Amino acid sequence: MHSHTLLFRFTHFFLVTLLTSISSTSPHKIPRLSVFHETITRGTSKTISTFASEDLETFFYPQTLDHFNYQPGSYATFKQRYVINYKHWGGANESAPIFVYLGDEAPIDGQLELGFLIENAPHFKALQVYIEHRFYGESIPFGTMEDAMNSETTRGYFNSAQALADSAELIIYLKKKLSAYNSPVIVSGGSYGGMLAAWFRLKYPHVALGALASSAPILYFDDITPDDAYITIVTKDFRDLKNYLIGMYTGAAQYDEPPSYPVARVCGGIDGAKGNDVLGKIFAGIVGLNGIKTCYVNPVNNTPSETDIGWNWQACSEMVIPIGVGGKDSMFQPDPFNLQQYIMDCTSFYGVPPRPNWATTYYGGYDIKLVLQRFASNIIFSNGLRDPFSSGGVLEDLSDTLLAVYTANGSHCLDILMATETDPQWLIEQRKVEVKIIEGWLKTYYADFRALT
Repeated sequence: MHSHTLLFRFTHFFLVTLLTSISSTSPHKIPRLSVFHETITRGTSKTISTFASEDLETFFYPQTLDHFNYQPGSYATFKQRYVINYKHWGGANESAPIFVYLGDEAPIDGQLELGFLIENAPHFKALQVYIEHRFYGESIPFGTMEDAMNSETTRGYFNSAQALADSAELIIYLKKKLSAYNSPVIVSGGSYGGMLAAWFRLKYPHVALGALASSAPILYFDDITPDDAYITIVTKDFRDLKNYLIGMYTGAAQYDEPPSYPVARVCGGIDGAKGNDVLGKIFAGIVGLNGIKTCYVNPVNNTPSETDIGWNWQACSEMVIPIGVGGKDSMFQPDPFNLQQYIMDCTSFYGVPPRPNWATTYYGGYDIKLVLQRFASNIIFSNGLRDPFSSGGVLEDLSDTLLAVYTANGSHCLDILMATETDPQWLIEQRKVEVKIIEGWLKTYYADFRALT
């Protein structure tokens, strides 16, 4: 390939991709926290368990619009989608557990194939419940996402506290409907959903016995974590690749999961390139990640998806995760997080300023060990240290029941994905540890229940 053609293609690729997880109309630079990444090719290794869509039943619950107000309009409802798999449930008579997956900033459909619930429901005889987050998928109040987001009034109902209250109300309703009053509930989630799972256990301990919070950066708020921590890990993951695409780096590093290992594919392509031409090696890395294609330029997306629209609002209201680029431990040009500019951009876009301190005010975060060790219990904080968001995660045990389970080579939400035949032993062991911890929670619960009845 001629060098000027390669330069043209590379330049265009760089200009139009940047952070692929950020909409072109976004007023901020916060990557989505989703379990999956749309532009990373996933591995094709055979899964150990099978996903059977025929076992799933979809329902719609008339969810309360505003849980925290008593004005007449607050009593309005919207249809919230949830999905149940009854196949392995031991039933209410056995007080068999209920495993609830808390949906994140995406439709619930893609999360129905996550491995943790599917693979462990038979062992625990658990009911599987998946709850879609308000304002995503088919759970959008006021009709369409466009209608909901174009109104300053309706946007005000779109926040994590309302979403947690949705889940609490729905779980209590289901337990009553199924006469499963004594069935313990374990909530789980990944990424933003993992944050919700941890926060749900803290806010609603009477509803959920425990929580599995996978890749949940609950400490990446309000300067608890340095703003360049995310990019520092990206730099470590791609130590030998200079001046490469930020979007490809962050996406591949965050979702560096087996068996595809996108980081290794990029590095393999670059190492295998002929000659010493820098652009040629960069292009070889792109081919290594995405395969041989006729064109590698992603078209500019001027029509963001409903998911992009939703996350833009969340990041510009309460999910203010200050990701910046430092100058010391990063291969990227310094670009520190500028809170004042961030506030100006979000205010210009939505007409209201973000609340960068609200997450820590409402959920906590500072001095987390001192605060939670005598107050909270039964939360697993799981992480993979190759995930840039692990920099904002809980990486040490906070108490005997607030446990950090992490692996050096794990990536974003890897532990809750479907197990495959090629999974490394360290990943298998991580999942076993998580299951053993939950077994302990349930054993203690049933012992307490028998002692009190």
